[in-house]
Amino acid sequence: MAKILIVLVFQDIENIGETITESSAWEKLSQFLSLRIDFTKEISVSVLELLILITVIFITSIVLKVIYRILTRKVPEHDKGKFQVVFGYFKWLVYVIIFLVTLDSVGVNVTAIFAASAALLIGIGLALQTFFQDIISGVFILIDQSVQVGDIIELDGKVGRIEEIKLRTTRAVTIDNKVLIIPNHLYLTNILYNWTQNGSVTRENVEVGVAYGSDIRLVEKILINVANDHESILHDPKPLVLFTNFGDSSLNFKLVFTLNDSFISAIPKSDLRYAIDKAFKENNISIPFPQRDIHIIDKNK
Repeated sequence: MAKILIVLVFQDIENIGETITESSAWEKLSQFLSLRIDFTKEISVSVLELLILITVIFITSIVLKVIYRILTRKVPEHDKGKFQVVFGYFKWLVYVIIFLVTLDSVGVNVTAIFAASAALLIGIGLALQTFFQDIISGVFILIDQSVQVGDIIELDGKVGRIEEIKLRTTRAVTIDNKVLIIPNHLYLTNILYNWTQNGSVTRENVEVGVAYGSDIRLVEKILINVANDHESILHDPKPLVLFTNFGDSSLNFKLVFTLNDSFISAIPKSDLRYAIDKAFKENNISIPFPQRDIHIIDKNK
């Protein structure tokens, strides 16, 4: 009986020791989690709050990945890159919102954070105003696809073929192989001409004037033949000649034709002008220069 009592006493002592040890470990863990990191006098975050914040951000990241996979499941492969850029900025916006909401939920003074960084944020905002305009414009371009790679555009008097569209700038190449770096906010503030949004085929024209008294039907025939003889001009739709006006010194005509690549339209236009000048000389049709009749009145008579 005495042995049994001794065994029971020793078991109770061991249980008490384990309880004391567990209690001591919990207290140490609790003290560690309660440690606070003071960024300023008003902004203080504990280790536990940091762990909660990291956990929430991690869960948010997983949820956003699932959402991205669901949204891009039926998106064509060539459009996924554009969508990924837009979704990337949306993702960072969600992170910022979750970050602030989580801090506020665990008791951190979010107002103090804004107050402490207000002057800095205002300065950065003013300095990056144009930058954010470019970013927003880039998002609009990617979403509504008003401009795509391969399009020929005219912006602020400059013509180029789009080679690359980034979120802040667009890269285009001119006919003389010069690179245009276009800030995306210009699309919102300037008139943009997209030459090829309806397709690569475009209508071009060359204007010419002939002297009064010329055979206008012969002029029309010559212009049509010159257009049909050029290898770059499409025969469908057929070239068209318009008698545009009775000018001060000439009868004005416009030769309208169709090209499959308007990016190099300057070359066939030049070829046509050479051919028109040659054909007019062969048919004795003159291209007049501006003339004025001057009448001198002598008041002494």
